Amino acid sequence: MVYRRTPKVQARMDSQRAAILDAAVELLATRGYAGCSVVAVAQDAGVATGSVYRHFPSKAELVAELFRQLVTREVEAVERAAQQPGSAGERVVAVVDTFAARALKAPTLAYALLAEPVDTPVEAERIVFRRAFRDVIAARITEGVRDGTLPPQQAPLTAAAIVGAVAEVMIGPLTSGSEGAVGELPTFTLRALGAPDAGNP
Repeated sequence: MVYRRTPKVQARMDSQRAAILDAAVELLATRGYAGCSVVAVAQDAGVATGSVYRHFPSKAELVAELFRQLVTREVEAVERAAQQPGSAGERVVAVVDTFAARALKAPTLAYALLAEPVDTPVEAERIVFRRAFRDVIAARITEGVRDGTLPPQQAPLTAAAIVGAVAEVMIGPLTSGSEGAVGELPTFTLRALGAPDAGNP
């Protein structure tokens, strides 16, 4: 016999799951991955620890689900930036600027997304995030090569290099509170693209 939840029970379970995810994102944003324990999530969500495990088999699975939601939100933000008017190079810079600005507004959360040591399921979602970010940039590069505003190049390779560099540059500001070299990212990005408006070294 297969047990089926009544609509009322299902609604209660869905509400509980949402509360758990809300509590987890707040903890991730204030304490990082290390401080986002199942016990702390349960306490902040107002549920028993066992209830968290009923929805998520482990902390890693909980945060991986959280990463999926956060990645979707961040990718949507950079995709909007990529649609702004301007040359392909300018739109790639808009993507980088948008990502950096959003990261600086929530440094602990951004550090967790980018670089904090995490478990394997979460690391897999981090890779998805980087690839999605890369793909947004690669699409703009391809357009620039096509219309002649950027020199011929392997768009995915250039995009991956830019994403890697941006992530590396952001680590310092996200952990120290100082913006460091973030202001140099637009110039770096244009030079990496070989854009004519990159300026001289």
